[in-house]
Amino acid sequence: MAGWRPDPGTAEMKELSHFDATGSPRMVDVSAKPETRRTARAHAFVRMGPEVLRSLPQNPKGNPLEIARIAGISAAKKTADLIPLCHPLMLSHADVEVRVEAAGVRIIASAATTAQTGVEMEALTAAVVAALTVYDMTKALDKSIEIQDVYLLEKSGGKSGDYIRGNWE
Repeated sequence: MAGWRPDPGTAEMKELSHFDATGSPRMVDVSAKPETRRTARAHAFVRMGPEVLRSLPQNPKGNPLEIARIAGISAAKKTADLIPLCHPLMLSHADVEVRVEAAGVRIIASAATTAQTGVEMEALTAAVVAALTVYDMTKALDKSIEIQDVYLLEKSGGKSGDYIRGNWE
């Protein structure tokens, strides 16, 4: 996969907007697109054993769930610094919900803006960084903790319209 580039002129090439006509990566020019309200929600799950879940309230580093929530919000605001071809966006909203379940911690991140491009990457980045933060704050108790099921739940706005993932909970 290293060095892979789509063949110029193919249907595959036309669908990948982050490549120019020669197949080189580029930042998409969104300057001609109208600003519209854009929203997105993303999901991540941190699978951990019951002993780790029981220890969450006594974590000596602090409340892992609240720290993960703040880390996710901060990450959403820094997405363009982390993903090279993402547009920097002025977010009007970012939030992360973190809830304990029988098998681990479920994370739902959301982002919103009024812009020329969507906020899917901001929501996904928030979910992943929140999950990594939960892992970081509990890894001393169990190295087998897993981050699973990272995906976009829904998005609204823009030329491609709305998307809602089916059967996610």
